[in-house]
Amino acid sequence: MTETSPTVLLHKTDNVVIARKNAPAGTHIHVVGLKSLEAVSAGHKIAIKAIAKDEPIRRYGQIIGFASSNIQAGAHIHTHNCVMADFARDYAPTTETKPTSYFNDPERAVFQGYRRDNGKSGTRNYLAVLTSVNCSATVARHIARHFDEKVLEAYPNIDGIVALTHTTGCGMASSGDGYDALQRTLWGHAANPNIGGVLMVGLGCETAHLDLLLDAYGLKNGPFFQVYNIQNVGGTRHAVEHGIAALKEMLPVVNQVKREAIPASELILALQCGGSDGYSGFTANPALGYASDLLVRHGGTAILSETPEIYGAEHLLTRRAVSQKVADKLIERIRWWEDYTQRNKMDMNNNPSYGNKQGGLTTILEKSLGAAAKGGTTNLVDVLRYADPVRARGLVFMDTPGFDPVSATGQVAGGANVMCFTTGRGSAYGNKPCPSIKIATNSALYERQFEDMDINCGNISDGTATVEEMGKVIFDEVLAVASGKRTKSEQFGYGDSEFAPWQIGATM
Repeated sequence: MTETSPTVLLHKTDNVVIARKNAPAGTHIHVVGLKSLEAVSAGHKIAIKAIAKDEPIRRYGQIIGFASSNIQAGAHIHTHNCVMADFARDYAPTTETKPTSYFNDPERAVFQGYRRDNGKSGTRNYLAVLTSVNCSATVARHIARHFDEKVLEAYPNIDGIVALTHTTGCGMASSGDGYDALQRTLWGHAANPNIGGVLMVGLGCETAHLDLLLDAYGLKNGPFFQVYNIQNVGGTRHAVEHGIAALKEMLPVVNQVKREAIPASELILALQCGGSDGYSGFTANPALGYASDLLVRHGGTAILSETPEIYGAEHLLTRRAVSQKVADKLIERIRWWEDYTQRNKMDMNNNPSYGNKQGGLTTILEKSLGAAAKGGTTNLVDVLRYADPVRARGLVFMDTPGFDPVSATGQVAGGANVMCFTTGRGSAYGNKPCPSIKIATNSALYERQFEDMDINCGNISDGTATVEEMGKVIFDEVLAVASGKRTKSEQFGYGDSEFAPWQIGATM
């Protein structure tokens, strides 16, 4: 890839190139010595050979779709002439696993974090007002608003008080996937190491009753964990007053924690992409994949997620699975999603979104192949249900929807204490309690939304940096943010509205 080349060939077997910038008709395609037949927007695809109807269209050396009509060399390829179709994928479980080259102890990176009493490590120190049901959301918000920035000035080691409210918790089955996932999500956030104190507020008659949660996880009230219901304390005003009093007692105790040197092996990095574009799969996502590999080599953990957005690329992950069992767990999740979308009269290619298509992504296969690059190249060591606690070290996969707030909520419930989020269109996202590093896939976006973006990987496409160089930049930024550096989304206060548990099943 050179700075002067107007297009990029990503794999020698591809029959398309990607426009680095807006390419007018007649743009010279150096790799094959032909000119484009029509104007093509940045991030979009141009055929470099004639493709007959029904023939596969390849990018990254993989099938991303099939020609719906005969396509001339030099023509624009997108939704008007490229469609999805079924084809066999060779999962070949465990065939591409390889030993991980870990750094020796003296070389292992460290960050300045918070060591919790249970041995876990946090990168932030929040107090959370966590709700069991939508009915307790207003009380939770009133409690959190009481502690404004002026009040918190007296507690410099506390990053804030966040009300984690949501729209479910009742009108649901009292058992099954949906109920279990909500319980895991609530408990996972209460246990996340970025939260130093928890106040859980219920209504008192909801399906997701707090008493049931306490019984399920063996929890009891203590100095850092308080639980109560609005109905039991006498209504809204009393519930707000009760919550404020409880947090006032927690604040000085939670404020006592100090940052200390902690090995990077204690980092659990959530990998996210949103508002993807045609650049994502060859700039920011592989750079993040390189950073993920570095973290794994330092003994840490990376969580790849968004099952609908690895659809069509899952065979690349099963080949890296450490066992047949791990591969089978991923395949089973893929089959579940195929059935789930069919039952709801949808199909897997409902994704990409409108913005993804505007940015050059044509099919879910193309989007997934680019998204999976965030997972780097190390072995896949485990596959988890939504919001399951992450216990393995290395690259893990968590089953989540592709909708970013819902997916990230599951990852944070699993224990993620830092996050990287790539975007090509300019997604507006941040998380509390897990700081989110925003990474631009292209320089035009970075320049347009500089105040929102922490890192620019567009210089990979511009030819002024390599994937490996930007991967190291990302890894260093992860360590800095884990040590307290505030991300752009934190500076804007994102995270108060991004808690979004996955609602599985019917709302009754």
